[in-house]
Amino acid sequence: MTRASLEKQPHEVASMFDDVAANYDLTNDVISLGQARRWRKEVARAVDARPAQKILDLAAGTATSSQPFARAGAYVVPCDFSIGMLRVGKERHPWMPFTAGDGTRLPFKDETFDAVTISFGLRNIQDTDQALRELYRVTKPGGRIVICEFSQPTWAPFRRVYTEYLMRALPPVARTVCSNPDAYVYLAESIRAWPDQAGLAGLLQKAGWSRVGWRDLTGGVVALHRGVRA
Repeated sequence: MTRASLEKQPHEVASMFDDVAANYDLTNDVISLGQARRWRKEVARAVDARPAQKILDLAAGTATSSQPFARAGAYVVPCDFSIGMLRVGKERHPWMPFTAGDGTRLPFKDETFDAVTISFGLRNIQDTDQALRELYRVTKPGGRIVICEFSQPTWAPFRRVYTEYLMRALPPVARTVCSNPDAYVYLAESIRAWPDQAGLAGLLQKAGWSRVGWRDLTGGVVALHRGVRA
């Protein structure tokens, strides 16, 4: 079994997700206490996919996150660097154009997509700044980005309880449904090391995105960031 380090070496992270691919969606539902489905709905609303639009769903895993865009009539490309995740996704959704790709070197031409989105994956890419620049590169002028990522609860007492859950309760809970609970130790550590809401907004602006803003979900456990390519 593989556990990635916070240096986020790509081969470590990809191998870790390969290990957990089969039960990944179930595990997410369990450890998020059912909130993961609500978060996906909020992402779908923010992306606001329309018929014939091209949508890039980066770090799509098994493409559970891609389904609302497809149902809206958009052409959605699920992209991930975990081959294990892509294989499981292809078995479930054989008609979808799954694409293997590294977020720092996307295999797409400039200005390809009307919208790009990444849910709970930006934190796992080795070079966040480069990933945001790559997402900018492949987005059409006037196109939009939606990022759903773990963040920092805004109410201090809740933040303390949440941190205790991450470090003490999450790995044992994951052990009941996941073949590689060490992956969720990495998850907890990577969430604690991740920038807060304003910090991620600053990185988006630095990468060139305009009209950057965010909305907190579940008290700031998750934040939904948005931006537009000028």
